Amino acid sequence: MQKQDTNIVFKDYTPNQLMLLPPSLEELIPAQHPARTVNSVMDQIDLTAVYAYYSQNGASSYHPRMLLKILVYGYLENCFSSRKLEKATRENIVYMWLSGMHRPDHHTINRFRSERLKTVIGNIFSKVVLLLHEEGLLDIKEVYTDGTKIEANANRYTFVWGKAIKKNRERISKQLQELWEYAGTVAAQELGSEEPDFVNPSPEKVAQTVEKINQALEGKSVDKKVKQKLNYAKKNWPVKLEEYTQKEAILGERNSYSKTDPDATFMRMKEDHMKNGQLKPAYNLQLSTHGQFVVNYSLHPNPNDTLTLKPHLQQYHLLYGFYPSVCTADAGYGSEENYCFLEENRIDAFVKYNSFHKELRQESKGKKIHGLLDNLHYDAQNDRYICPMGQPMDNSGKSTGKTSTGFIQHYTHYRAANCSGCPLAAACHPGEGNKVIKVNSRLQQQKAKAKERLTSELGIRRRKQRATDVEPVFGHFKYNKGRSRFMLRGSEKVAVETGLLAIAHNLAKMAG
Repeated sequence: MQKQDTNIVFKDYTPNQLMLLPPSLEELIPAQHPARTVNSVMDQIDLTAVYAYYSQNGASSYHPRMLLKILVYGYLENCFSSRKLEKATRENIVYMWLSGMHRPDHHTINRFRSERLKTVIGNIFSKVVLLLHEEGLLDIKEVYTDGTKIEANANRYTFVWGKAIKKNRERISKQLQELWEYAGTVAAQELGSEEPDFVNPSPEKVAQTVEKINQALEGKSVDKKVKQKLNYAKKNWPVKLEEYTQKEAILGERNSYSKTDPDATFMRMKEDHMKNGQLKPAYNLQLSTHGQFVVNYSLHPNPNDTLTLKPHLQQYHLLYGFYPSVCTADAGYGSEENYCFLEENRIDAFVKYNSFHKELRQESKGKKIHGLLDNLHYDAQNDRYICPMGQPMDNSGKSTGKTSTGFIQHYTHYRAANCSGCPLAAACHPGEGNKVIKVNSRLQQQKAKAKERLTSELGIRRRKQRATDVEPVFGHFKYNKGRSRFMLRGSEKVAVETGLLAIAHNLAKMAG
């Protein structure tokens, strides 16, 4: 045995020494530890909505407040695995303190997260936000909104496209009509004069039509390839059309979905350093923040941000019972429908439109491009435009259009009297005939109002604030390959993950 130097002094080390009064876990948690923030806030949250998922019969259950504390603190510490959380409640003094020395297994933790929180997580999140608002840490009436796409845990090579289904339906209809026409040349009398409707036929109608063609051609001299086609059609086309109907029901208003996660839509992602866009199954996450606190979040299957602002703000109203008084957002949200919605709900909108920055650059350079509506002089007295060559363009009628969401847009048409021989015709109107422009007056007024707000001193300050307020928050929500966040399939489970992350993010910022 090595001899110890008697001049060295060590602190007493007796790990097996029993204590008369064992230390309390409360004493081992520092006063400013984030776990105390989680514990304090979660103790003030009303969990009545969660209690409704518990039965009065059977054995006693772990308290949902304890399980919620474990989950929120786990997400705050980037621990998302139910197995790791189970282990932490047995080995980590912070989790042991939060759980009151209870040791729920990973099945209990995961079942609580995926089943009992899926419809109430938004309610819990809003109560946390209101509590932070009462503490004076954030202002929920003034929000900054932006979106990002998060990749789903789904096979990126097994997908369904709406356009492909439409194309296949049209191909079946066309080939069915060709078979009918062929049968009419061989056995017109047996086939009869009543021609079926070949536009988007039902599976039953296809089966009946194929059977009728087979009966008409029975005993006739028929081309071998036609027989093969009829046999294939009888066996496969009704089944395929039924399959297309089911897929279209899943698609809804979307253009695509993943076979392994039908809730995920294929969206263009920009991930690598070269910013190469890649189509991957994903969700469109929308966040509204104030002071980098998350005030509202929502998940959308649509990759276009323009279509998300209205349902996102409706979600805000559902959480708090009112709309924000101010909303600042980027150019992806500037549409006529969104401007109308913001105006109807008395929300001061600092929302850019697509050509906002282009117009500012042109104005700064003093450069104008012929053919742009802004370069045409409008004669309000006679309701007409004057083209760059001085030719009047008179009102020639009105029309309406409908967006994919059903929003009605109104247009006024203005037609030039004579464009022949105009030196600007090649650039202004390369087609034949006289130039016609469609003007959406309401949208033009909305853009002018938005531009006035955005270029004001307050608007410039809000635009700068948006970049520093909401964008840094997305780093806490983006998928990380080394972690388990967003490694779930299905919009409900991803929504729970997002809600827990949002709560954890807000409490971490509060504690910090």
